[in-house]
Amino acid sequence: MNRFRLFPYSLVAVLGMSCSLPSGFNRSSAPLPVAWKNAGNFPDAAPSKDLSRWWGRFEDPTLSRIIADALRNNPDLASASARVRESRARRNAEASSLFPTLSGSSSVGSNAYQTLGGGGSDATSSSAGLNASWEIDLFGKNRSRIEAAAAQYGSAQENLHSVQASLASEIAIAYTSLRANEAALGVLQLTVTAREETSRLATWRTQSGVTDSLESSQAIRSLEQARAAVPSRQQSIAQARNLIALLAGQTPGTLDGLLSTGRNSIPNPARSLAIGIPADTVRKRPDVRLAGYQLLAAAASTRAANAERYPSLNLTGSLGLNTLGSGKVFDPQSTSAGIAAGITSPIFNAGRIRSNIEAQDAAEEQAWNGYRSTVLTALSEVEDALIACNRTAERLETLEKATSAAREAATLAQQRYEAGVADILTILDSQSTLLGLEETLLTVRASRTIAFIQLYKALGGGWSPES
Repeated sequence: MNRFRLFPYSLVAVLGMSCSLPSGFNRSSAPLPVAWKNAGNFPDAAPSKDLSRWWGRFEDPTLSRIIADALRNNPDLASASARVRESRARRNAEASSLFPTLSGSSSVGSNAYQTLGGGGSDATSSSAGLNASWEIDLFGKNRSRIEAAAAQYGSAQENLHSVQASLASEIAIAYTSLRANEAALGVLQLTVTAREETSRLATWRTQSGVTDSLESSQAIRSLEQARAAVPSRQQSIAQARNLIALLAGQTPGTLDGLLSTGRNSIPNPARSLAIGIPADTVRKRPDVRLAGYQLLAAAASTRAANAERYPSLNLTGSLGLNTLGSGKVFDPQSTSAGIAAGITSPIFNAGRIRSNIEAQDAAEEQAWNGYRSTVLTALSEVEDALIACNRTAERLETLEKATSAAREAATLAQQRYEAGVADILTILDSQSTLLGLEETLLTVRASRTIAFIQLYKALGGGWSPES
């Protein structure tokens, strides 16, 4: 059965043929898309710069420092690195099966003898031996196991890279959310100040008999509503700082001093990103490479299970030395040597081998479907990120115009109210509209930045073999 009907050459390109491909691999199947559907204004060419440190393009030293520290201190990253070392050791252990094994043994014994005359004597003997064995890999069982272990080692490496990429993007998103909440808190505090001024003016007008108490009550209500939103923003800021510390492998509060320095604005992404072609993304994304290695490991394990059906050839050899007296090991009275070859072949095992083959074949099918799903997910994530980048940019442009107009309207309403030619509802409505637009504007700016972060990650950025 040929299960490998989609994106076949991508696996070859991604993994560089480091392991044997599955036997049913169809090289003539449908290729990957040649271009992105929603590229918009992004250049469709090879990226001009390496994306392994894409966060540097935001030109925010605080963000860059936090991510650099996190890549050294995050416990999940350290665990993934330990899994790489474990997989490398297991691959090396499997590789030893291609070579002979040699073991040595030695013994010393003492025997007492009784003569006919009643006397006795002691005799000491010693022996030493070498034993060698070697399983000839006639049908590739051991080589297939080594290939599986090598592919698992590759999987562990790509898992480390995937954790690196995810960690960098999670920190950047949390950092963007923090700066957005800080900016929103600043806007809210300015609004509170403006409404305090309006409330004082309304109270003075009431006390002067210009208006009744309803006007001052409405102003106070609006002021307290704005004040009530402040603790919620402060809570979001504190929790965002804790999340960044957690991702960086630090205790809560450790990074508060650093986060209080530097820029206090939402990181602004550069528009000069060249997105490349879909094949570039498949080649660079560590999760796709991980799924490819898992597929190769499953295919190699299937070949090893099939090889269990065939005979195995074992060579054994021994060399023995025997001497009387423990001090004469190198002056033996007798030596023995032998070599033997044996063939073993399965005859009856109650269906164990057949069941193992079926299980491995099913595991290989799961790995293939996992690889195909990962490739499709990668393509979809890039398209979704491109859509988000383009649409948030369009929305941001419109909101900036609306917010500018709302600021002018709020200023004019304030002036008309102070002049006594507008009522309190006019200024409160204009202040409320301005606050809502400014908060929405900050949200969209953050969403645009997050869309670029997700695009960088979707394109396979955020890791490098040296990190």
